[in-house]
Amino acid sequence: MIRFSAEILFKSVSFRLFSMKCDNADSEPLDNEELLNNLLTMGVDVDMAKKRQPGVFNRRGTNEQNLKTFLLSKGASKEVIASIISRYPRAMTRTPESLSNRWDLWRRIVTSDLEIVAILERSPESFFRSSNNLNLEKNIEFLYSVGLTHKCLCRLLTSAPRTFSNSLELNKQMVEFLREVCLSLGHNDPTGFVRKIILKNPFILIQSTKRVKTNIEFLQSAFNLNNEQLLVLIHGPGAKILDLSNDCMRRNYTNIKERLFSLGCTAEEIRKFVLSCPYVIFLGEKKFSDKIDWLIEEKISISQIIENPRILDSSISTLKSRIKELVNAGYNLSTSNISLLSWSQKRYNAKLKKLNTGQNVLGN
Repeated sequence: MIRFSAEILFKSVSFRLFSMKCDNADSEPLDNEELLNNLLTMGVDVDMAKKRQPGVFNRRGTNEQNLKTFLLSKGASKEVIASIISRYPRAMTRTPESLSNRWDLWRRIVTSDLEIVAILERSPESFFRSSNNLNLEKNIEFLYSVGLTHKCLCRLLTSAPRTFSNSLELNKQMVEFLREVCLSLGHNDPTGFVRKIILKNPFILIQSTKRVKTNIEFLQSAFNLNNEQLLVLIHGPGAKILDLSNDCMRRNYTNIKERLFSLGCTAEEIRKFVLSCPYVIFLGEKKFSDKIDWLIEEKISISQIIENPRILDSSISTLKSRIKELVNAGYNLSTSNISLLSWSQKRYNAKLKKLNTGQNVLGN
């Protein structure tokens, strides 16, 4: 795909000014009407845009035509452009030069223009939230310097793009904090430790060090972990829950304990259950209880659930459809391994096909 310089791309597209909105709502300025007409022609949901960022419509200058031309040149469809402006109208305030420079910086990480377009379609705020390209450039250089690979940065950009809008100082604080945690727990590879945590939880850099510190302290206290056990947890499966709010983590864990105690589980069983799959702490009271209750109704015992906590990763609709398919294939969930309820779709389909084939053979 041809890439245009900012000078050539925007040479024939003017930067239009419009006056401030008058106090008299019945006599809206002509230029403001031009903006609204442009947006309507582009298919923008003006009501949504005004509701989300009304201040944009009181600015003295916008760049909606420049933005449209630029994004079209990068492969975005008119529908995607309209959606971006509808959800994040502040995108219209970015100058042609700033857009071009920021795009070039993102291309240091992302391999194609269309990949960036896909990110913008999903999260326009990630690209347009900040116009501080110098800060973005410094963040990229810093994250490379702490041992993150190109692949890791690409994952950060697609999963947690706000990381790159953070001030450089905030990212430095989190990385330094994680290094200190690593060393305090007796591990001698802080760079590898930081990289593992960020890979497992790309949202960690957009949280406060206070939140992460409180969560680490809670996990050590709640599960009575020594330093070695805590280290294994937080740069292993526990990394994914470090960005959870402190109150939510405590509340959800309390609910898990109370619910499982009521079903006859021991404290040690509950401890092993959560440590083997910390993801369950993400489940709120209703969602956790609904899944447990529904599985029990399907003749799956609580001991089976305790031994296979990953089945709670699946949605109730997925569990329902899989259990129905397995029962129809002659699979006895009460006496057989239920871990396949949490398998990948490809692996599950292969198993289901084998079960159905076996049943057909028996039928013949």
